[in-house]
Amino acid sequence: MSGVPWDGPAWDDPELTRLAERLREAHRRVAPLPAADRRRLIRQLLAITDLAKRDADLAARRLDAFLSAREADFRSSPEAR
Repeated sequence: MSGVPWDGPAWDDPELTRLAERLREAHRRVAPLPAADRRRLIRQLLAITDLAKRDADLAARRLDAFLSAREADFRSSPEAR
């Protein structure tokens, strides 16, 4: 392991960077949910993350659908209060 601090992704693609930021935020929003819900939703986010490796545009659309379908769950989480 090198002693050089990590300074972010090694790509210069604003769309991929935005997708990565949105996925991280989605994981943060899922974290405070009850365990059973959290596990199921994290599996879905991991599938979207895996898809992003092959098709970033489709992954972004699926993330949009995931977030809009879960908006009520996120609003009722303890973190949202």
